[in-house]
Amino acid sequence: MSKPIKPGTDNQQPGRYEERGPRGGQVPKPRTVEIDRGDRLPPTQEPNRTWVKK
Repeated sequence: MSKPIKPGTDNQQPGRYEERGPRGGQVPKPRTVEIDRGDRLPPTQEPNRTWVKK
């Protein structure tokens, strides 16, 4: 599993990212986003959540 990344972090590898809990665990109805090169990760649905590359 990938290392959790905080929302708002930029210059991540392009691809699909899934919303996870603060320690990388599953959350109900996770948001999935796809970013391009140089894009910034968007905010999560709730505070203290993170992103993980799928």
